[in-house]
Amino acid sequence: MRTTLALFLTLLISTLVSHAGDSPITTKIIAFKEISPSESLVLKRYGPSGQDADSALPCAVFFFGGGWNGGDISHFADQAEHLAKRGMVAICAQYRTRSSHNVPPNVCLMDAKSAIRYVKTNAKELGIDPDRLAVGGGSAGGHLAAATTFCHGFNDPGDKKPISTRANALLLFNPVIDNSADGYGHERVSEFWQPFSPLHNVDSPAPPTLFLLGDNDKLIPVATGKAFKAAIEMAGGRCDLKIFKQAEHGFFNAGHESANGKAYFEECIQDMDNFLVDIGYLKAKSDL
Repeated sequence: MRTTLALFLTLLISTLVSHAGDSPITTKIIAFKEISPSESLVLKRYGPSGQDADSALPCAVFFFGGGWNGGDISHFADQAEHLAKRGMVAICAQYRTRSSHNVPPNVCLMDAKSAIRYVKTNAKELGIDPDRLAVGGGSAGGHLAAATTFCHGFNDPGDKKPISTRANALLLFNPVIDNSADGYGHERVSEFWQPFSPLHNVDSPAPPTLFLLGDNDKLIPVATGKAFKAAIEMAGGRCDLKIFKQAEHGFFNAGHESANGKAYFEECIQDMDNFLVDIGYLKAKSDL
């Protein structure tokens, strides 16, 4: 749904407080990229409500899934709220899709890179440490997360290109990372698939990566996950690949329609938490 500039400005200055037990969080909508005189793309920032004004917390930026066709920034709200309650800042980023703006996948990546550049440029105002930036997403959003790090083209002409979009860590939930003829979405990106495909562009320094995948995923084969893990490790990085038995595509979502949907969702949240503790972005719960 398109939103007028006036509404964006109203949302920009609004801060909502959500109480979850003893862990209140704040949320804020921020316009980050004007795409027409009357419309801007937005970020939704989640953070601990008691954050000191001068603190710089680790941050995770999430991109929603939907095959570059649809979706919205509510997709990773549960993961973002969890991280905010745990002491990180989390940001859910909007980008144009085929259904919202009739754009091809390369424009989705341009918008994702614009979002990362905005976050890094405005780190102080957002209360984040730009050198502790995890970028994540699911399915096509996982593609965008990986591609903002490894795919060097697809820059918006209006962006400040010297600002790198490389992440310090990746949080990938059954991501699209192979866009070759053997991968996902090739027919829509065939003219530019090679520079667009994260699997074919992994380079150093490869950030520590969490890759969660189901062995019953009809879109992302386990072999593709293993190939990406090998590529990350060859580039000197760490890739924690976890395969969930009998899990289908989208298994990590809250309310996924499967017998183990709730259990999968909770396990994925815990895996993300454990990974971020291990790389020093979160404190272990026993240390709080």
